Amino acid sequence: MDHTQPPIELTGRAVAGTEHSWCRTVPGGTGITVLVLHLSRPIPHSRLVAAVTDLINSHPVLRSRLTRSIPNQPPFISIPPNSEPLLEIQSPVPSFHSALELELNLNPWADTPEPDEIPVFFATVYENQPDPGSSLLVLRFHTAVCDRTSAVAILKELMALVGGGEGQSGNRESGVILGIEDLIPKKDSWKPFWARGKDLIGYSLNGLRTSALGFEDTDSARYSEVVRLVVGREETSRIFSACKSRGMKLFAAITAAGLIATVSSKHLENNLSETYSVVTLVDCRKYLEPVLHEHNVGFYHSAIIHTHTVHEGEELWEVAKRCHDAFTNAMNNKKHLTDIGELNFLMCKAVENPHLTPSSSLRTAVISVFEEPVIYETSAAQKQLGVEDYIGCASVHGVGPSIAVFDTIRDGQLDCAFVYPSPLHSRTQVQDLVDHMKRILVHASLADGEGGLDA
Repeated sequence: MDHTQPPIELTGRAVAGTEHSWCRTVPGGTGITVLVLHLSRPIPHSRLVAAVTDLINSHPVLRSRLTRSIPNQPPFISIPPNSEPLLEIQSPVPSFHSALELELNLNPWADTPEPDEIPVFFATVYENQPDPGSSLLVLRFHTAVCDRTSAVAILKELMALVGGGEGQSGNRESGVILGIEDLIPKKDSWKPFWARGKDLIGYSLNGLRTSALGFEDTDSARYSEVVRLVVGREETSRIFSACKSRGMKLFAAITAAGLIATVSSKHLENNLSETYSVVTLVDCRKYLEPVLHEHNVGFYHSAIIHTHTVHEGEELWEVAKRCHDAFTNAMNNKKHLTDIGELNFLMCKAVENPHLTPSSSLRTAVISVFEEPVIYETSAAQKQLGVEDYIGCASVHGVGPSIAVFDTIRDGQLDCAFVYPSPLHSRTQVQDLVDHMKRILVHASLADGEGGLDA
């Protein structure tokens, strides 16, 4: 694989397969990526505008437009020659959590499901005018052009720019990079036609036989809500140490805790079991040709989906090992590269035919997790800016899992956003589930003694 060849950059192109899937799901409410920063000190509006301007100059895809010139054909991503940054000022300042949920449900792409031309990026400042003090800076993206890795890179770059730094001036992009399907090496993406058909049937049948987290309101209009989980440094260190001693990654423990908490919430009798689907998201940048890096903005994740049968009372590490081994086997067989088309197809079919999902809920899995957590340490510059808090996640109230986990290790603490569709699931229901997951993780790691992130 050529590690030095630069990525191909274009001023416009038709969306690729995975991007087109997001274009299909976002109008229904899944795939609105949001970053929220809480600023405790006033920052001049001119500095914020300059930072956003530099951001879109470094990443032209952020000023691009989704256009549809031919009916029933995939839209285009096109970069206009000139574009002013859209930085809207709103007042007054809502609470941090309220702003996050508000922005997750602001959906300009739903109003025009086949847009003639619509931006992929919006920026908003919530401040108390005319004397701004504490404020919120919110960035909202169409997920087709911004996966979690991109969002984290943009967050770091934006804070550097607001603080007077140069951001990614040494890694400026000049256009739109090709989609993930066009960058997978042919040797890693090839699969016989019959095998694709077999996998497609297998995924479909597995989806039909799986159970779901209990639904509370299947009829009302849905929107995304968030429950947050923070685990202290010492407890986080023990969880990491316990995972490492067993040769597994954090995602396996989180997935297992979610499955155990879900089956426990059903109060099954006679040690009955249920089978659940889980989705693990993989950043594929390092598997592509040429290799991409975090500053290459776009959507370059794939999904691996598995089903697991869980009994009431099972121990965390037993379930986590099954989750980890199944994922590792799939990665060894390059399922993260060969099965992209099948999973995109099934997701779009669910959008078109909600009745194929349990209670027409559009739930395709109980839980989704990322293979790797985001690890972030607060910098001195960030403290000087008065960045009190920040969070990034994406909406799921269209097609998707019951709970989408966005995990961060922030200054040594496990900090997770759990996004779920309401009122299909209630805040009380999900909060109870998340609290149970925390107890499971903390309790299971206690016997492993002291450890650390690098233990």
